[in-house]
Amino acid sequence: MQILFCNYEYPPIGGGGGVVMAAMAVELVRRGHDVTVLTSRAFGLPADSVEDGVRVVRVPVFFRRRLAVANMPSMAAYLPLGLWRGLRLGRARPFDVINTHFVVPTGPLGDWLSRRLQIPNVLSVHGGDLYDPSKPTSPHRHAFLRAPIAGLLKRADAVVAQSRDTALNVARIYGVDRPVERVPLGIARPPTRIRPHRSAFGIPENAFVMVTVGRLVPRKSTAQLVSVLAATGHPDVYLLVVGDGPDAAEIQRTASELGVASRVKLLGHVSDRQKYAALAMSDLFVSTSQHEGFGLVFLEAMAFGLPIVCYDRGGQVDFLSASTGAVVPLNDMSAFTAAVTELYRSPERRASIRTNNLAAVESYFIDRCAHRYETLFEQVALARSGALATARQK
Repeated sequence: MQILFCNYEYPPIGGGGGVVMAAMAVELVRRGHDVTVLTSRAFGLPADSVEDGVRVVRVPVFFRRRLAVANMPSMAAYLPLGLWRGLRLGRARPFDVINTHFVVPTGPLGDWLSRRLQIPNVLSVHGGDLYDPSKPTSPHRHAFLRAPIAGLLKRADAVVAQSRDTALNVARIYGVDRPVERVPLGIARPPTRIRPHRSAFGIPENAFVMVTVGRLVPRKSTAQLVSVLAATGHPDVYLLVVGDGPDAAEIQRTASELGVASRVKLLGHVSDRQKYAALAMSDLFVSTSQHEGFGLVFLEAMAFGLPIVCYDRGGQVDFLSASTGAVVPLNDMSAFTAAVTELYRSPERRASIRTNNLAAVESYFIDRCAHRYETLFEQVALARSGALATARQK
């Protein structure tokens, strides 16, 4: 098939949604499909390149200052420039299907291209594009945004959500009563031969290391993890923070105020290899995110056998439970600290969870996700061609 992916963010720009889409694009190329990605361009990235067999076309956006965090002007610029470039791409080759990722901001682009080029559109919603409790600008808060988003959800040939939570929000918040495919996200299988030394991170070899990975934005509430670190009362517990964002200063300030600055290590934005090294040398994965559409980082942690402690809001509850670590009530810091302390004190339970998580994550590697999407793409392309043939007969 000739497949066009539309996504405002694509590695190295952005977060988990772009990462999983990139992995899926590479997997689909491996399966024999022709894949083009239409995304945004900044930081000197090439306008047109082939990366792991995937053609990546980037249109320039303005005012983006961080790899990990978008802003409104850059998102607004992507739509008209993406439409112009997408029409040129579509007229040069006969795409069979468009897969649009994130109803905000990419949704209008996929919808326009689908209608102008008469190509079926599969709209993938990721969670935060429908509902983000930490943002005043979250579309669920504003009627003037809910109505056009509902229109995009209704017009798409198929809608895909990666979790039950996100699928429910389509009807619960936007009033769209239609079938929603649920395809759990997948990750590329990480390398296994990683033997990092903790000294490279400034951490003693005999320390107990909590690690978290993600953008340092309000929704993640990462400063709470510093409070958990202090509340454990154990001087050999360290916190490793992988990621960058506007909350970095708050995390450092909280660490200084609580007297644990020497045990909080902020790595910033790192390569995949450095991220994997951080996971490989840690004892426990922790997240105080207020909501996750799915949570790819949890799967990456499971792939390294780490127990996981997180809150109970979001798509991660589809696959996380007591058997994977602990899932505690939202913002119950006492329960969170107790869960961390219990795992700190019980190497036997950590070893049992490691075995469980390594087995459970096998169902969430990218080949499973790509196969589900491949089948769906074939179905919507066949349905659209059948509908067009019927319309011509009439």
